[in-house]
Amino acid sequence: MLERPGNGHRAILVGLDFGEAGHAESVEELRQLTSSAGVAGLATVGGRRQRPDPAYFAGSGKVAELERMAADLDADVVIFNHDLAPAQQRNLEQRLKRRVIDRTSLILDIFAQRARSHEGKLQVELAQLQHLSTRLKHGWTHLERQKGGIGLRGPGETQLETDRRLIGNRMKLLREKLAKLRAQRDVQRRARRRAAVTNVSLVGYTNAGKSTLFNALTQASAYAADQLFATLDTTSRRVHIDGGIPVVLSDTVGFIRRLPHTLVAAFRATLEETVQADLLLHVVDASHPGHDQQAIEVNKVLQEIGAGAIPQVLVYNKIDRLGIEPEVGRNECGNISRIWVSACERKGLDLVRTAIRQHARLAENSPAAAAAAH
Repeated sequence: MLERPGNGHRAILVGLDFGEAGHAESVEELRQLTSSAGVAGLATVGGRRQRPDPAYFAGSGKVAELERMAADLDADVVIFNHDLAPAQQRNLEQRLKRRVIDRTSLILDIFAQRARSHEGKLQVELAQLQHLSTRLKHGWTHLERQKGGIGLRGPGETQLETDRRLIGNRMKLLREKLAKLRAQRDVQRRARRRAAVTNVSLVGYTNAGKSTLFNALTQASAYAADQLFATLDTTSRRVHIDGGIPVVLSDTVGFIRRLPHTLVAAFRATLEETVQADLLLHVVDASHPGHDQQAIEVNKVLQEIGAGAIPQVLVYNKIDRLGIEPEVGRNECGNISRIWVSACERKGLDLVRTAIRQHARLAENSPAAAAAAH
């Protein structure tokens, strides 16, 4: 069995083109993810295929090319911009004599590095175990052998069955702990609603500038950096918008295309802040050439978690890179629906506050609010 090294800081990246839209942007995202994980991308290997190879995902010629390149560059790891089947991953590692990981595993690794709060660490561990549990059956052969030797013989249980049972028990415990944290959040949200506090969540593609905008609006010091998934743990601050309107503003984890479903499921407790929000500020990196597609990907995740119907205002950030000034766009009812700002230079923040105040007043005068008052 191949001994898999615990870490690798020199990687070859693989991004095959299957004719899907946004291939170039996806490969660039892989480079950014690799950098965010603290790994140096030595080279990027591409190529066109109609469908993945059942055994190696890439064709035999491409695998031979990877084998030569990995040896020449002394790479530690090969990272695929795709999801690999367990058998494909095993075959590639045996052939390349190096660790091979896929896009989902890379994102999980970044989340594991960035989690700071107790809740965040629980969520990441649950996502990792969910991902691992689907790969045990076709994983390493030693998992299928029955225990043997003095003091190691079990009651007919194979190592694979033992691992499954242990992982299942741990996942159950993690879900119970996260359920308690979720209940605590529910209590806090109900208290805010009784106090007529408007809940606003910042959502958007990873690295769109949500944390920078959050800090600018709340005078907080949440961690912000020019890298993917700088923020994992939800941070909330109570502020008073012009006119004394109480608002709880929450900074949430960023989304990305093909966000692993295991992460969406594990982070559901954190994402409840988004699902229960009164208003979403959808932050978009206006300077990114694919910002329209990024906004679509964010809305897909919002639909998946049940937040698709919540009112949202598009906040086009980083206009300082475009050399344009702050402005607003309005819908057919005359309400603010789009804002252009620079969170870094703190330009246009008054427009964001105006949009929040406008929404809060509309909510106060809504039939639902009137019914709740009686």
